[in-house]
Amino acid sequence: MSLRRTTSAVVSVVAVAAVGAVPTAAAAHGRSQEFRRLSTFPAYLNSSIDDTAAAEISTVTEDGRTVVYTDSPGKRLGFVDISNPSAPKPAGTLAVGGEPTSVAHLGRLLLAGVNTRTSFTAPSGKLVVIDSATRAVKREIDLGGQPDSVAVAPSGRYIAVAIENERDEDAGGGAIPQAPAGWLAVIDTRTWKVSRVDLSGLSAVAPTDPEPEYVSINSRDEAVVSLQENNHLVVVSLGSRRVLSDFSAGEVTVTQVDTTDDDKISLDGTITAKREPDGVAWINDDLFATANEGDYEGGSRGWSIFSKKTGKVVWDAGNSLEHLAVAHGQYPDKRSDAKGVEAENVAFAVLNRTPYVFVNSERGNFTAVYDVSNPAKPRFKQLLPTTNGPEGVVAVPSRNLVVVSSEEEDASIGIRGTVQVYGFGSPRNSALVSRNDIPWGALSALSAVPGRRDRLASVTDAVYSPTRVLGLTTGGVIDSELTVTKDGAPVGYDVEGLVVRKAGGYWLAVEGTGAGKDPNLLVRLNARGEVQEEIPLSADVAAAITSNGLEGVTEVGASVWVAVQRAVKGDPANTARIGRYDTVSKTWSWLLYPLETAPTGWVGLSELVAVDANTFAVIERDNQRGTLAAIKRIYTFDVPKTWTGTPTVSKKLVKDLLPLLRADGGWVQDKVEGLAVAGNGRTYAVTDNDGLDDATGETVFLDLSRLL
Repeated sequence: MSLRRTTSAVVSVVAVAAVGAVPTAAAAHGRSQEFRRLSTFPAYLNSSIDDTAAAEISTVTEDGRTVVYTDSPGKRLGFVDISNPSAPKPAGTLAVGGEPTSVAHLGRLLLAGVNTRTSFTAPSGKLVVIDSATRAVKREIDLGGQPDSVAVAPSGRYIAVAIENERDEDAGGGAIPQAPAGWLAVIDTRTWKVSRVDLSGLSAVAPTDPEPEYVSINSRDEAVVSLQENNHLVVVSLGSRRVLSDFSAGEVTVTQVDTTDDDKISLDGTITAKREPDGVAWINDDLFATANEGDYEGGSRGWSIFSKKTGKVVWDAGNSLEHLAVAHGQYPDKRSDAKGVEAENVAFAVLNRTPYVFVNSERGNFTAVYDVSNPAKPRFKQLLPTTNGPEGVVAVPSRNLVVVSSEEEDASIGIRGTVQVYGFGSPRNSALVSRNDIPWGALSALSAVPGRRDRLASVTDAVYSPTRVLGLTTGGVIDSELTVTKDGAPVGYDVEGLVVRKAGGYWLAVEGTGAGKDPNLLVRLNARGEVQEEIPLSADVAAAITSNGLEGVTEVGASVWVAVQRAVKGDPANTARIGRYDTVSKTWSWLLYPLETAPTGWVGLSELVAVDANTFAVIERDNQRGTLAAIKRIYTFDVPKTWTGTPTVSKKLVKDLLPLLRADGGWVQDKVEGLAVAGNGRTYAVTDNDGLDDATGETVFLDLSRLL
C-alpha cells in the first residue's frame, strides 16, 4: 500500500493574509522591538579587504561560539568567533576543494556540501566531514550529484542532502526538464553510507526532473524537501527512505502589490503565481514553513505554513511581507516587475520560551520575525535590517542569538558579504516606519515644522518620481505624504534639501546634473505642494558646478541659504560653496566652506540648517560605507553680516556621528543626509537609503538630544 498522498494547495490570498498577518496600521507594523543587532562581520576580514568573500549559508558550532559560513567565490568555509557576539573576530578559513553550497553541524563535526561539477550535464559533489575543533577533514563522501542544502536530524541518526542537479538557465531558455534529475541523499551516521531517495514522478511540473532545493528534518526523522522549480513539497521518512507524502506548493493570487518598475511604489497590482518555495523549516512535527521565493515560473512574495498530513496551507502571508517592506522603507521597487521582496529562506527556533519564525527577504535586505505560538495566526514582531542578499539564517537557542549571512559582494560600491548577529534587547537608534503603508525611502533631507514641537518633514530624491514631501513625528512614524506638482501635474525633482517655511509652504534644493540638461534649482512650493517659483543659481556658479550640486537649504528672514556638496570648478580644492539668495533683491552671494579629507573617497556637504540668524550647521561626510566610513560629522559656522568676494568661513566640530552609526552593530551607512532642530529643541538626523539601489536599504534615524 502506497503511503504517498498528493494534495493540491490553491488559495486566494486576500482572506488568508488578513488573519493574524500584520498588526493594524495604528500599531505601526509591530514597532515594539524584541531583538537588536549586535554586530556585523564582513567576510573579507578572514582574508583581505581586496578579496572577494561572500557568506551564504551558516551554521553555529555545538558550543554556540563559532559561526561557520560557506564562501562560494572563495571555495572555502569561513569561521567567525562569536564568543562575544557584539565583537566577533575572524577565525580563519578552510578550503574544501570545490564550491560549498551548505554547511551544518553534528556534534563536533561540520558537514559541508560541496559542488565539484564541471558541467550541468555531469553534476558531481561531495559531503566533506570536518572536525570543528581541529578543522581536520575526517572523511569525504561522494554524493554522485550536485548538492544544495544539508540538514542533520535532531536525533543525530541521519544527514539529508538535497541533490539538486540544477538546470542550465542558458540551455533551451532554462526550461525544464533537463537531465539528470535530482534526488534526496540520506546518510546513516552509524555507517556513513549514502542511500538515494527517488523524487521523480511526483510533481505536475517537470515530474522527470525533480530539483530539490532545501531540506529540513523534524524530531521523527522525517525530512521535508522543497522542489523549487517543480513547485512541489515532499515528506520523506529517513529511516525507511520512503516518500510519506507529497503535494503541490500551490498557486496564489496576491492583490495590492506593486507590479511595475516605474520609480514609484504603487500597491495596486495583482499577481497570480506558483509559490515555488526555496527554504523550508519545521515548526513542529506536523507543520512546516516555506519561503516562497520563486525561481522558474513563480514566486508569491511571501511565506506559508503547511500541514504535512493534509498538504493544505495553514497560513499564508499574502501581501503582508511586501507591505511590511514598504512600511519600513525597504521595498525594492526595481524588483516590482519581477518577484518583489523574494522570501529566500526561513528558520524556526524557540528563544526565551517563545517560538519564532525568521524569514529572509533576499531583495528587501531584511529578516522578518514572527511569533508562531499559534501557527494558524503568526504575529509579526519586527523587521531586522540586514546587508545585501540575506541567504542564511540560523538561531542559537542556547545563547538566544540569531545569525544571518548575506552573500552579495561588490567592494567597488561598499557592499560586502557579511555575517550579522542579533540578540534580545532594544536598538539604541530608532527605525522609521510608516502608517497606512505610506511608501517611502531615499530620504534626502529633514526639516523642522514651525510651530510644532513633535513634527518633522522629509522628502524623497530622484530614486522615486514624482517628488513627495513626507510628514513624520519626532518618534519616527511617517504619517502623511504630499505630492509635488507643477502646472497641475505631478513632477519629479532630485531634491536634496528641504525646509518648511514659517510663512507656509516649502523651499526645495534641487540637485542638477552639472553639464547635463537639468540645472540646480531653488524651488518654492505653496502649502499644497504646488511649484510657485524655480530659481536658478547665479550664472557663474551654475556653470562651474559639475556632478555634485545643491545638498541643503534653510531660511532666515528674507534670505534662503543653500549648500553645494563639493568644490565647484575654479575654487580651491577641498572646499564647498554656501550660497545666500536674497528674495527681495533676487541676487546671490557666496561663501567658501573648508572640507576635511578622508583616507578613501571624497568628502562633501549633505545638509544645511539655520541654528540662528548668523549660525548654521552642516553635515560633512565622506562617501564610504561600512569599515571604510571615516567622516560623518556635524559642524557649525558663523557667517558675516556683510561681505564682498567669496570669503572662507571658520567651522567648529559639534558632533562625530560615526559612534552613533556604529552603535547598533550595522554596516555603517554612507549618506547621512538630513538634519533638523525640531520645535521640542532636540536635533534629529536621518540617512538616505538610496531606495535600495546598490545599497543595503537600511535607514538610520538619530535623536541627538539638545545638540544645537
